[in-house]
Amino acid sequence: MGMADTRFETRRRKLASELAAKRIDDMLVTHILHVRYLSGFTGSNGALLVSKDRTAKIATDGRYTTQLAAEVPDIPATITRQLTSELLGGVVEGRRVGFEADYVSVAQLDKLKAALPDGVTLVPVTGVIEGIRLTKDNLERTRLTEAAELSVQALTELIEAGGVRAGRTERDIAADLEHRMRLLGAERPSFDSIVASGPNSAMPHHGAGERVLVDGDLVTIDFGMHRLGFNSDMTRTFAIGEPDAFLREIYEVTLAAQLAGVKAATPGTELVDVDAAAREVIVEAGYGDYFVHSTGHGIGLEVHEAPSASQTGTGKLEEHMTLTIEPGIYVPGRGGVRIEDTLLITSSAPRVITQYPKELIVL
Repeated sequence: MGMADTRFETRRRKLASELAAKRIDDMLVTHILHVRYLSGFTGSNGALLVSKDRTAKIATDGRYTTQLAAEVPDIPATITRQLTSELLGGVVEGRRVGFEADYVSVAQLDKLKAALPDGVTLVPVTGVIEGIRLTKDNLERTRLTEAAELSVQALTELIEAGGVRAGRTERDIAADLEHRMRLLGAERPSFDSIVASGPNSAMPHHGAGERVLVDGDLVTIDFGMHRLGFNSDMTRTFAIGEPDAFLREIYEVTLAAQLAGVKAATPGTELVDVDAAAREVIVEAGYGDYFVHSTGHGIGLEVHEAPSASQTGTGKLEEHMTLTIEPGIYVPGRGGVRIEDTLLITSSAPRVITQYPKELIVL
């Protein structure tokens, strides 16, 4: 039993006490990411039953027999094609079984009901495992930092190699960057890389298309790597040749907003106030209508997870949460700017794990 086992056991223990508090006897975990979070199993098909008395059972299919034994030595396992009916079949009468309402389709719910023994009640549960995932343990923080630092390295190599230049297409640049991330240890990109140039930079989620970069463009590069289960996420906006005064202005306003957001991200701060700190800078400069998304989100096993720093965000920041700070200004027909860092919330000022220059770099 290495370090890993106690970590997963600690998470299941937290879940067990949450279940007991909600008068739920067992929880059927079917969201594969949560199966991984609570057990360490990295396969693509599995389910877990966690009980309020801290016991657990796991099931997967025959493709993962060896892998499950290696990754999850501390939970009784069943190898079967019928994951949920196998796990639910042994639940005794009178028990209340929670299921993950956010991740179960209507068809899957019908199957659960059919598999349920007599006298057992199904209870929809939302947000409980996500709540435990909000704060990152030591290993999670290490993995997130490694992914962020390797992403910065890939971007640094791309820029130093002259990979972002007039005459290249957005798609060429995205492929080049993703290739560099792979060579540095990424299993895959965290999401489809965004390389948005010229007028395309005014679209927050443009993608990376056939457009050829030309002098005078701003180009926004938003990318991340998925490595060892964890994700990175960062954005920088570059200039190809000298940008006009308007583009320089929206860059400077976005940067000021980003720095204000980072500064506000301390424990005890309401998430709406983190959003407001960044947003106010853009509003006061007269570009409020052009900041069309929220200021940031948590990152971990998923690229976008709780908490949310938005105008409707709830709750406060706590130590060991993660948060991106990514304000942007998008002016249709003219161009756009986004600057994004990933932060680890500490007991004092946040730790920025995506350390890359933020002043406008003219390529």
